[in-house]
Amino acid sequence: MEPAELEVAVCVVGAGPVGGTLAALLASRGVRTALVDRAALPPMEHPDFDGRAYAIAAGSRRVLEAAGVWARLPDVPGPITAIRVSDGKLGRPASRLRLHFDVAEAGLEPAPGLEAFGWMVEARSLRRALNAHLHALPALSVFAPAEVAVHRTNDEAVVQIAGGPRLACRLVIAADGRESRLRAEAGIRITRLGYGQTALVGAIAHERPHHGVAVEHFLPAGPFAQLPMSPTNGEANVSAIVWTERDADAARLKTLDDDRYGREIARRLGAHLGAIRPIGRRWSYQLSALYAHRFTATRLALAGDAAHGIHPIAGQGLNLGFRDVATLADGIADAVARGADPGGAEVLARYQRARRPDTMLMLAATDALDRLFSSDNPLLRTARDLGIAAVDRMPPLKRLFARQAMGLMAPGR
Repeated sequence: MEPAELEVAVCVVGAGPVGGTLAALLASRGVRTALVDRAALPPMEHPDFDGRAYAIAAGSRRVLEAAGVWARLPDVPGPITAIRVSDGKLGRPASRLRLHFDVAEAGLEPAPGLEAFGWMVEARSLRRALNAHLHALPALSVFAPAEVAVHRTNDEAVVQIAGGPRLACRLVIAADGRESRLRAEAGIRITRLGYGQTALVGAIAHERPHHGVAVEHFLPAGPFAQLPMSPTNGEANVSAIVWTERDADAARLKTLDDDRYGREIARRLGAHLGAIRPIGRRWSYQLSALYAHRFTATRLALAGDAAHGIHPIAGQGLNLGFRDVATLADGIADAVARGADPGGAEVLARYQRARRPDTMLMLAATDALDRLFSSDNPLLRTARDLGIAAVDRMPPLKRLFARQAMGLMAPGR
């Protein structure tokens, strides 16, 4: 019989990749935790639920390993061992002035988990790993599907599950997405930046192997990314694509049949992978950036998309969320170990100091990159091509960028 009241240290609201990983990491450290989501978890495993593939940076892999989630991934992640950045125009060869990163240029000592910039993991694969792990942790209680009412005071927080128990806790984590209800209830203001762009997401099979190389090709309408994946569904050579177009053009492109859609992809990708064809379903997401004016309130912390959302130009959105996870888990576990209040002002202030500058820096960088590269101005094109070529010839700067891409140089950490 379910108890009428349950006492936990932390209640995480939102069981997506960020909230689920945070709950698993806290529970693995012995912190009594509850995880609540308004949706049932098993349907999230269905291939139609989410068509994305995540670029998991090396630093984020460490978080998933510590949480016990990485070892449960049912599919082999695809390593990204090199990144090529180029600039061009639709239907024309990329500029010869380009930037190429190899993981060896990061200058790191060989170690497990540092042999790649990151790994491509299907959203469904990560969901399956989380679902398998969350129910195996003795210190974690999972409630899904469940509707909740949250009441916070200076002394405690209470999460009442509709038709279920009352959860008494010290801290509530809002990991409930960009339209976070908990953030709104706390009166935390947000700022949104619109881009007038849509991301077209899916996968392609291709004739030649990708050799672990990811491509970020800048075009006037927005960046086109090809991301190497492991073989899947009988296809030996597979890549994910994240293709940014202006909203009106994206609406038209979504209606094309596979043959015409594949030809449009080839016009942007180039010929280096040989013949290509779309596989699986397609998804689209309108792009915008979002940041919360503060990441905390009384006995409340925002994490992941509830706190921030950035342009996917650098593939760092989810990785920012995993940095939130690492910082929050460290602060909470440390407080519990010391017998201190894990939802107290000291823990929350430290979290905001650590995470907000990093987030604002990444948001500003991705916003500036999109606005700089999503332009066909000849002077800007020349300047950015020369800049790309200059960075390619500066090993210390390349090392800095490479380590940042791996998620190993988060400011404030």
